Amino acid sequence: MNIHPTAIIDPRAKVPASCKVGPYCVIGADVELGEGCHLISHVTIEGPSKIGTDNGFFPFCAIGMAPQDTTYKGEPTRLEMGSHNEIRECVTINRGTAKGGGVTRIGSHILLMAYAHIGHDSVVGDHSMFVNGATLAGHVTVEEWAVVGALSAVHQFVRVGAHSYIGGGAMITQDVLPFSVTTAARQTRAYGMNRVGLERRGFPKERIDKIQRAYKTLLASKLNTSQALEKLKSEDSRGEDVDMLIRFIESSERGVIK
Repeated sequence: MNIHPTAIIDPRAKVPASCKVGPYCVIGADVELGEGCHLISHVTIEGPSKIGTDNGFFPFCAIGMAPQDTTYKGEPTRLEMGSHNEIRECVTINRGTAKGGGVTRIGSHILLMAYAHIGHDSVVGDHSMFVNGATLAGHVTVEEWAVVGALSAVHQFVRVGAHSYIGGGAMITQDVLPFSVTTAARQTRAYGMNRVGLERRGFPKERIDKIQRAYKTLLASKLNTSQALEKLKSEDSRGEDVDMLIRFIESSERGVIK
């Protein structure tokens, strides 16, 4: 096992022999690491936390720490993380709270850049990206392939839709539409569809065009949201992506950014 002599590992932690634990790392009780994880140096992981395989942890990140919530009284809450994630310098990820379900869940193939923060009871989907300083308050859901821009802050209980892109410095207080580009250039609002991101992920032109037509109805017509949804639902050829967009809006509790 490749463990630096200055690392401190609790006897109740599970660290496979394939893991690399660098200088001055601290792994607490009830932490379970998957195969092939690499803690470069000065990494702290507390439990209960279950970490998947082949995750990379860069210096001074703090993973599975107690939630920053004044109602937390030491209950045994958890962090669950998937595989093939890159956790960069000074990232912080908190465990859940008893009142919020008790678990913070991080998916797989995620990049958390330096100083990003994932608050308690949040759920982060696969292939998402958090740019430097991006911050989730507690109870936030970020769906797959979403990008949260640098220094952006997402309010409690907000949902960030799949394949969406949040520009740098945005203050997000309502749900972010799937496939959208939402920025704070003049005010925080949706400026259309994330065409570049969808093209990079291999979406065919026909599929993108259907989403584009839906966005014109939602954002560029004179219809209000209810009227726009009725128009979208009346179109038989709308496709599964537009159906997902409709369901996202109809299930929103905080309202959506338009």
